[in-house]
Amino acid sequence: MEPMNWWAIIAQIFWQFIPVWIALILLFSVSFIYKKRLGLYGKLYDSAIGLIGFGLVMFWVFVGVFGAMDFIITHDPLSQVSGMKNKPPGTPMRGATAGEFGYYLLGGDNLARDVFSRVVKGAWIVTQIAPLATLFAFMVGITLGLPAGYYGGRLDILLSFIANLILAFPVILLFYLLVTPEIVATGVPSYMATVLFVFPLIFAGVLLNSRFHTQPKVRTPLLIIVLGIMFWTYLSLVSEPGSKVDLLPSSLDLFDIPGGILVVFVSVVFVNAPTVFRIVRGLTLDIKTRDYVAAAQTRGEGSWYIMLWEILPNARGPLIVDFCLRIGYTTILLGTLGFFGLGLPPESPDWGTTINEGRKLLSIYLHPALPPAIALLSLVLGLNLLADGLREESLKD
Repeated sequence: MEPMNWWAIIAQIFWQFIPVWIALILLFSVSFIYKKRLGLYGKLYDSAIGLIGFGLVMFWVFVGVFGAMDFIITHDPLSQVSGMKNKPPGTPMRGATAGEFGYYLLGGDNLARDVFSRVVKGAWIVTQIAPLATLFAFMVGITLGLPAGYYGGRLDILLSFIANLILAFPVILLFYLLVTPEIVATGVPSYMATVLFVFPLIFAGVLLNSRFHTQPKVRTPLLIIVLGIMFWTYLSLVSEPGSKVDLLPSSLDLFDIPGGILVVFVSVVFVNAPTVFRIVRGLTLDIKTRDYVAAAQTRGEGSWYIMLWEILPNARGPLIVDFCLRIGYTTILLGTLGFFGLGLPPESPDWGTTINEGRKLLSIYLHPALPPAIALLSLVLGLNLLADGLREESLKD
């Protein structure tokens, strides 16, 4: 077989992404039709910047989803093929079997693995960890930031001191300390996970209780069902067979999370939560002086009801914007960790690890490092543009 030229490579990559294009067209078509009913998300379609950012983000989300289902990848991202080490894009495989894709579209890396398939699989890792870790960080920050700003006093002083203490550490140094094998062996990340991952439970319990406290017949079964499911999920997340925290038998464990991913996840939550806490605290200090908060206090509403159902909804604009930006920061942090070879396993196809492996021969071969670098850049750019669009539309309310 003859090597593919660049036009053929681009056309084949476009064809491989057919499920992504179809998903994007369906998403944009349905959303545009019903945009007037979709609140802030619907208004995003009136912002060109926000729409471009959303399109970039959803492109990589769909790439990750369909890549995980093996609809896009052309080869196993971990398999090594003899003779394909550092081969340029479009190189045909020697001795390709029937039904096997005959080319490395973006070339081979220094271990003769398919760069295209590794970039696609890496998208799934990034689009899982970054949003979920940011969401957990927001749960921690909101749960602590609301009472700190609302009550003030010693509680505010104590929580602010702890947050500032964590923020005083350089981020990369803090990551390095948390993910090094010596620290992991002590079980510190596992113990941190048991503490940090309980905050969504607390948040959900307080949220439902404050909303339905006058309807005990609704509140009690709802709390039992929701908290029961969440507690089982919590135990499955923090429990790892053979680790310092082994709480569930394998038959009841819902997730099989590799230790490296859990450590990175906990590290991201721990580093981001103090910043979210400070943002929520500042917003609470401002919003609690508004007239509608005073009206709720006059009606005799409880403190947590006011915090969660009066203050938090009115802080959603800045928090949504920060959430998008923080996913971008988290994506960069994950790439940085992978670049330094920390946290995730060395064979992981995450973009940071792939860039790190490609840079070793960067002066000779560009193709192993360039595609994951462009992927990382485009996703972070999309998140920043999405945040700008959301900020622009939220200010119009």
